Amino acid sequence: MRKKISILGSTGSIGRMVLEILEIHSERFEILALSAGENTSLLIEQIKKFRPSFVSVKKEEDAKFLRKISEELGFKILHGTDGASTVASLEDADIVVSAISGIEGFLPTYSAVKAGKRILLANKESLVMGGAVIKKEMEKSSSFLIPVDSEHNALFQLTGKRDREGIKKYIITASGGPFFKKEIEEIKHASREEALNHPVWKMGKKITIDSATLMNKGFELIEAHWLFSIPPENLDVFIHPQSIVHAIIEQRDGSMIAFLSTPDMRIPIQYALFYPETPDTIISPLGIEKLRNLEFYPVDYEKFPCLSLAIFALKEGGSFPTVLAVANEVAVNQFLRGKIEFFEIYKVIEKVINEHKKCELNSLEEVLMIKEWAERRAIEIVGGGK
Repeated sequence: MRKKISILGSTGSIGRMVLEILEIHSERFEILALSAGENTSLLIEQIKKFRPSFVSVKKEEDAKFLRKISEELGFKILHGTDGASTVASLEDADIVVSAISGIEGFLPTYSAVKAGKRILLANKESLVMGGAVIKKEMEKSSSFLIPVDSEHNALFQLTGKRDREGIKKYIITASGGPFFKKEIEEIKHASREEALNHPVWKMGKKITIDSATLMNKGFELIEAHWLFSIPPENLDVFIHPQSIVHAIIEQRDGSMIAFLSTPDMRIPIQYALFYPETPDTIISPLGIEKLRNLEFYPVDYEKFPCLSLAIFALKEGGSFPTVLAVANEVAVNQFLRGKIEFFEIYKVIEKVINEHKKCELNSLEEVLMIKEWAERRAIEIVGGGK
């Protein structure tokens, strides 16, 4: 029997790759539902090709437009956060792919967890925003998270059945983004185009900017903390420009074990879809000849101060990661709109973090309350308010 899949973020880079793999293995999987943002033209193509039973879009006006073809193509149309959350918790869904970009992915992911789904997690902000409440809900349901991010998927495979007591350090790598070899003064006033010019990965705009500031790597540290119950002091980041080594575990006996693969997100996606099976690859093998010139560098925190903020939020815990994720999203969006300069992303987040008084988050309502405050305060700071 084919497994039924709901995809949150079907028109994004991860969503498109998921559909590419599912199309190759159509004998194993069936598309039950698609949820997308505002790229309705691509979504319509996906609907016609995969014939889902449910479709959700971000805006109500797009839902009204798609309703005109919904009867002909046989799907129910939904919209907004409620629509995405419905797609995430459909009773018939065997697997939910959480690939909505940014903090909008939190509530649908939470809904999937509450419904006890097997979740392929590609939305870092879900655990950064509300790791404690998601883990709490997982204890009540039969939900199971398989990380899709290359670094966490690597850690998932490296740790597996290994004795965790023997592991001293968990290391994830960062490509360094477009500014690894730039001087601080060059980075401070970098243009939108320069920041979006990632040397290795092709991703959406928001995550590409997060990679340029290394905030993305900070989110990954927080996500790893929640996914694998790793104490903050046992996590580390190194710059690895080749993006071939995705994660390393350092054992207490001094040995190190690394996970290597071609920098292609289809590898962890396919692994997560078929877990615990290992199907034949659709990607060209890495090839040992590509390992001759691997480089690793410590992070320069003066050049990438956003990572320092993320590490602070990780160590402080409580509501700080939520504030971090929300303030970052506001600042990145304002940078993409040309309202602030590149280094002001850090300054906006820092101001919000400094003004925040930590509290513990034990419920969804508390997470949403902190989200509302951080969003409002970040917008005020960007706009010059006090």
